[in-house]
Amino acid sequence: MKPSLQKLLSDDRGQDIAEYAVMLAVILVLVVGTVSLIGSNANNVFSNVSSSLQ
Repeated sequence: MKPSLQKLLSDDRGQDIAEYAVMLAVILVLVVGTVSLIGSNANNVFSNVSSSLQ
């Protein structure tokens, strides 16, 4: 029982998947934040241009 428990605890095959999932989550948060920031700024710029043309 003890050797199989030690083997189970030392097995790190799933560790890579978890690390990639965390990295993907961080990247997605950064992308969504950047797109929302750029989107609101672009909307303001287009509104200003539209107002100045009229």
